[in-house]
Amino acid sequence: MKHNIKSLTQQLTDAWNQHDVDKIVSFYAPAYVGIDVGQARTQRGPEDIRRSSSHFIQAFPDVYFASDIVAQGDRTALIWLMRGTHQGPLMRVPPTGRVVEFRGVSILTFEQGQVIHGLYIWDMAAFLRAVGLLPELG
Repeated sequence: MKHNIKSLTQQLTDAWNQHDVDKIVSFYAPAYVGIDVGQARTQRGPEDIRRSSSHFIQAFPDVYFASDIVAQGDRTALIWLMRGTHQGPLMRVPPTGRVVEFRGVSILTFEQGQVIHGLYIWDMAAFLRAVGLLPELG
């Protein structure tokens, strides 16, 4: 069966914007492998997605992703802007209460309608500036 991966990617983004961890996890295959520049280890399987997405939503309970999706073959590139209030620890940074905004790209590979591989590259320096740990540019 042919899956519309652009539509699936939009549904995944919608699940993030609804803060629905169960729905987020449902998009990931049991053999999923993911690399995130903000995490020390490779993510494996839906349970790692559950853990990381729950942690992220706890850090930013009002998280919202605005995104553009480019799809080709079995891959999508999700070009996103994240906005949220830093209300929980993230990357050992205690909550600051600041509204933060940063950009990133997620490259997702699908197999049989589920994400089998993910690569997440995001502007960690913008996050650190937003929470006061790096000086502002300019």
